[in-house]
Amino acid sequence: MPDQQSSVVAAGSPAATTAGGADGAGTPARGSGVRTRGRGGARGDRASLGSALLWLGPALLLIAGVVVYPAIELVRASMSKFSITGLRLGDAGWTNYTNVLDHPLLPTVLVNTIVWVVAVVALTIVISLGVAQFLTKDFRGRKLVRWAIIVPWAASLVITAKTFVMIYDFYYGTANLLLSKFGLGPVDFLGSDTWIMPSMILVGVFVSIPFTAYVFVAGLNAIPSEVYEAARVDGASPFQVWWRITLPLLRPALLVAAVLNIIYVFNSFPIIYTLNDRNPGFSHDTTITFMYKLAFKSAEKDVGMSAAAGVFNVLLILVVVMVYLRFTRWREETA
Repeated sequence: MPDQQSSVVAAGSPAATTAGGADGAGTPARGSGVRTRGRGGARGDRASLGSALLWLGPALLLIAGVVVYPAIELVRASMSKFSITGLRLGDAGWTNYTNVLDHPLLPTVLVNTIVWVVAVVALTIVISLGVAQFLTKDFRGRKLVRWAIIVPWAASLVITAKTFVMIYDFYYGTANLLLSKFGLGPVDFLGSDTWIMPSMILVGVFVSIPFTAYVFVAGLNAIPSEVYEAARVDGASPFQVWWRITLPLLRPALLVAAVLNIIYVFNSFPIIYTLNDRNPGFSHDTTITFMYKLAFKSAEKDVGMSAAAGVFNVLLILVVVMVYLRFTRWREETA
């Protein structure tokens, strides 16, 4: 009998109830450790999120202050009416956007932008490929040459553009002095409709080559030397090695260089404004200088129109970059 009583008491004890569950079917009872572990996991997730935000916080604040807030203010200004002194007078709706689209010289500005971006980016990439191949060779004074090539990129764009203004000067410029000696000058590089765009493109290529060349140098250094040795053993010619090995393996660097150059050249204000400042109107402007002149150096002097042109400019850059990435099938290449 004592054994039977002890068995009954053991069966009805809290320990037995916890083990068997509230209904005896193995269901976890209230107060079990399952919920405690869930709370611990949630606390761990919150701690991880807090730690991530602690590290990312400064970068997020910088992005919010430098990118997000100016973008919001740009859109707000594009739908506002301003006085000639820049004071906001009220809402303008979509009037500024329609005024920009109806501007008679907008087609000329868009054509200038396309010519400027395509010519500078294409010439920069082609020339930088040759410069990068040269910089990867082992020769005496290579370090000095590398330092010298990076100077145009490190210098201020305004200083570089002002230097070329003096080089292009009609009366005293170095270029015209040399051309005059051969009976080919003088040439009005900065005042002629024929020469102003090629003159600006030359400066744009000059300041873009250093960065692009160094991107290609990094890409060339990442190609394994064993690949070239195998190609030589197979009897491949130098052109076949470059076309079938170097160029395909350099494609990631080409993609990076092209996208960054498109963005930089598209937004290149100092070169175009400095070289084209003496010419009235918008005949030789791109979208970035067109936007500036609408607000400060045109008959309109309209900050709202300028902001609307800025919104169009941002959207145009995004479209161009996405079309380029889609055209090069970057998703397949990175997969």
